[in-house]
Amino acid sequence: MLSQGADLSQWHTFPKKKGKVIFDFVDSYLAIPKGDVRSIIRGPAKFVFRQNRYLHLNYRKLLEAMCRRADAVICATEEQKHDILPFCQNVHVILDFHTTVVQKIKADYSRGEVFNFVWEGFPGNLVTFRSIMDALKQLKNRHKFAIHLITNLERPLGLREIFRIPTMRLVRDVFDLEDVFLYEWNERMFSAICTTCDLALIPIPLNIPIYAGKPENKLLLFWRMGIPVITSAIPAYTRAMDGCGLPMTCRSQEEWIAKLEHYIGDERDRREAGQQGLTYVNKCYGEEALLKRWDVLFETLL
Repeated sequence: MLSQGADLSQWHTFPKKKGKVIFDFVDSYLAIPKGDVRSIIRGPAKFVFRQNRYLHLNYRKLLEAMCRRADAVICATEEQKHDILPFCQNVHVILDFHTTVVQKIKADYSRGEVFNFVWEGFPGNLVTFRSIMDALKQLKNRHKFAIHLITNLERPLGLREIFRIPTMRLVRDVFDLEDVFLYEWNERMFSAICTTCDLALIPIPLNIPIYAGKPENKLLLFWRMGIPVITSAIPAYTRAMDGCGLPMTCRSQEEWIAKLEHYIGDERDRREAGQQGLTYVNKCYGEEALLKRWDVLFETLL
């Protein structure tokens, strides 16, 4: 099985007679407009930094070729599946397991004098908070709150993992707020930190395809811990919220402000949202259901 981090410049021509290839293609690169600057330079950059052995000026075409070569492709959303199907007919939407990460479930939904928000993810995705910074600043005028960020303490600079800079630099650049705290991602402490917070935030800029095409993995992770979540209204989050029966997605700064105001002040609705999410994810995205999707995939390769 190959991830997007593999040297696709070699693997896209791997002979069929030598074995089956499963391509784990979880990002929405095919949804990015063909004229996007980052998309144009991605192929040459991967060659310059030696992530790919051979130069491919058009990285999108390389991804398409990899999908054609693959015997099966794994993606994370229905939108991604739609984009991949023209190149491979054997496409499977399979989300992450969170078995070892979730070690505690939220039980207390009361709040203290300071309301606590939580977020987790890769350091580079902290820039998504810029999409709701105006709403947070307005909220800060009326409520005491803190934001707790769980991520890596360093982030790669460019495509090379050997060049790293402190994540705190990005935090200071993005957050024009006080009471923003950074925690190193740690499997043992992750759910303990999350469940002491009152509400999770997942802001996503709706106008950037690579972000708007993200799957519901992060939302489901918070729900597995019984944590209420407010998100941006990207397709995957909207589907999950609709399935769960929760009105907690936002399309504008005004919606973010209104929903944040409501859930900050309503303990009962926070509890109902957290418990409803927990029930939904255990029913629809439990370990057995996810394993069945892998069984179906492997059956197609036999």
